[in-house]
Amino acid sequence: MKNVYITRIAKFLPNEPVENEAMEEKLGVINGKTSKARRIILRNNQIKTRYYAIDKDGNVTHNNAQLAAEAVEALCDETFHKNDIELLSCGTSSPDQILPSHAAMVHGFLKNGNLEVNSPSGACCSGMNALKYGYMAVKSEQVKNAVCTGSERTSSWMKADIFEDEVAHLQEIEEHPILAFNKEFLRWMLSDGAGAMLLESEPKGESPLKIEWMEGYSYAFELDTCMYAGGDKLDDGSLKPWSEYPADVWGKMSLFAMKQDVKLLGENILQKGVESMKDAMAKHNITEDDIDYYLPHISSYYFKENLYNEIERQGLHLPWEKWFLNLQKVGNVGAGSIYLMLEELVHSGKLKKGDKIFLQVPESARFAYSYAYLTVV
Repeated sequence: MKNVYITRIAKFLPNEPVENEAMEEKLGVINGKTSKARRIILRNNQIKTRYYAIDKDGNVTHNNAQLAAEAVEALCDETFHKNDIELLSCGTSSPDQILPSHAAMVHGFLKNGNLEVNSPSGACCSGMNALKYGYMAVKSEQVKNAVCTGSERTSSWMKADIFEDEVAHLQEIEEHPILAFNKEFLRWMLSDGAGAMLLESEPKGESPLKIEWMEGYSYAFELDTCMYAGGDKLDDGSLKPWSEYPADVWGKMSLFAMKQDVKLLGENILQKGVESMKDAMAKHNITEDDIDYYLPHISSYYFKENLYNEIERQGLHLPWEKWFLNLQKVGNVGAGSIYLMLEELVHSGKLKKGDKIFLQVPESARFAYSYAYLTVV
């Protein structure tokens, strides 16, 4: 089987960075009242700027597929054209529509000839699943190259008008309607953007990264749904999909808004993350000493210190100097976050030949974790 290398990596962040005080202006005010939860959530997540595919007048500038296509275009130049791509594998948790698939829509914008497309669904791990499909295809010589993307356009899911029907309905039954925290929480956490990687079987470019291995783990067999969209969580912990509700209540219940069970998140995300991390490391016989850069996708800096402590509690030690994060600058871009972190590290000038990079991506949807181990060659 062939070795597989990340030979190019690029990003696309739409429009200008949005600072904390401008968020509500961009996303809109719900029920005419500024959010009381916003400052608390932002104080905990410590994100300073993020990007939205919304212009200064509130108009949408890019859909998700366009963001991903822009990142793919940024990979290309006169020596590697978009028509040279043999496989396009695109992951996201916020596709523009149910059908056609996300990768098919990206391909439609690229207009780069006949090729294979792959669209893993899910949440943050979908970007890593897209990468793994490309990795396996190149490794098994199904294709000579693969372009993989992770992208999100969640701003349109968080705009105030998504919640207007629900708030109006609540106003009919109570004097002071307040949007449930599990819905408002994610409004101040998520942002837009895309990253793309070119995989090839030869180490080309300035800082090629060899993919040593990739692993994935799911805890859905023992844990309930935590983050969801297109349904509602019932008292018994089960998820009732939108297709089982009458159409006239979709808006009243904000069924298509993203929501998160923050209690379930806090109880499990770190513990299962370190547990699966240890499993992946043990399977491939590496220790903390074999990691030079640790890139964990975290949704909030609230989890940073707690993740460090959980790693220590479970018997590992990863000192802060090995950590690399850019959440404060680009926000939580879900499936695209790990692409944006790695892109910044590769272009930082910090890497040297032989460095080992450990990628960790959790998704809270129903607690899944993806890992990759890279070597600078």
